[in-house]
Amino acid sequence: MAQQYEQLTLTERKEKGGRSSRILRKNGIIPANYYYKGEENINLSVIELEFLKSLRSGHRIFEVNLKGSTQYVMLKEIQYHPVTDDIVHIDLMRIRRDEKMTISVPLVLEGTATGVKEGGVMMQNLNAIEISCLPADVPEQLAIDVSELELNASLNVEDLEVSEELEVLTSDELTIVSCQLPKEEVEEEPEEEIELEEGEEPEEGADKTDSDEENSEES
Repeated sequence: MAQQYEQLTLTERKEKGGRSSRILRKNGIIPANYYYKGEENINLSVIELEFLKSLRSGHRIFEVNLKGSTQYVMLKEIQYHPVTDDIVHIDLMRIRRDEKMTISVPLVLEGTATGVKEGGVMMQNLNAIEISCLPADVPEQLAIDVSELELNASLNVEDLEVSEELEVLTSDELTIVSCQLPKEEVEEEPEEEIELEEGEEPEEGADKTDSDEENSEES
């Protein structure tokens, strides 16, 4: 059965520039750019509510209709407003179903590690990896079972079990997750003051007391 893609409605826009983009956003429309190697970029727009719904579904590959033909695009980049965090622009890259593509796939940890039960703490160093595959084979995420991860042990990229349709491009040597004992904070002990017994002289090189300095001045 062929994979079903989320449909996204795109509209070609003629006007360019910051002013026209601001007007679009004010009316609930997000400016977008569409590009593909060897082809001219196309300025598009998408209804914000529709795009947010598709974004929440977790899909990054969409089926679109451009110039009367069905095409497939991958969400390449989202630009956010630095203050409001609203989406201000998106980039879409055309893909072909018969051509392999490179994409970043999230890594999700599943299970409770043996090392955690022994007092360890999980440290995830890598949240996603780069893979190459056909669009139909792109997974939404890769699940990693960490239930057998022991204390002071780690899982690297080379330990991943993926289907033969996927080619992992991320370095095999990178650590995905490890289980270590928590670092204990070492409190610095205050320096002990040496109290001299009555009549006892301080060691050579020790600081003089106030009374010693007064006696020295009187003599």
